[in-house]
Amino acid sequence: MRAIEILLVEDNPADILLTEEAFDEADFPHRLHVARDGIEALAFLRREGAHAQAPVPDVVLMDLNMPRMSGLEALDILKEDETLRRIPVIVLTTSRAESDIWRSYNLHANAYIPKPVTISEFIEVIKSFESFWFGAAALPPRERP
Repeated sequence: MRAIEILLVEDNPADILLTEEAFDEADFPHRLHVARDGIEALAFLRREGAHAQAPVPDVVLMDLNMPRMSGLEALDILKEDETLRRIPVIVLTTSRAESDIWRSYNLHANAYIPKPVTISEFIEVIKSFESFWFGAAALPPRERP
């Protein structure tokens, strides 16, 4: 099985560490890349500047509340881009606000997952994420045919 390329767009160092630990606990082949805001995420996805050699991610995990460019702003730009819009984007955020949920789906997020409160719940979410997105679902190929 090839390693799954995951782009985590998150500015909180504690949440980055927790996500890394949860994916390690889930125990499936993956490479987790981190962008700390929407601007860096778009540079990674477009392979610009320091990200010129970045892989095409199989999926993006996007926080909403970040400096410089929010997750919603980045999601809007990403889904308008013909070459990037096919990459599944899962919103993974602390917000449970109905307005954020509606706006995320209106901007074509593929799923919206509120961050669990406990570490064990977070690990379970990542395991179920792995089971669905990398087990049951068929992801688009990294490169266009």
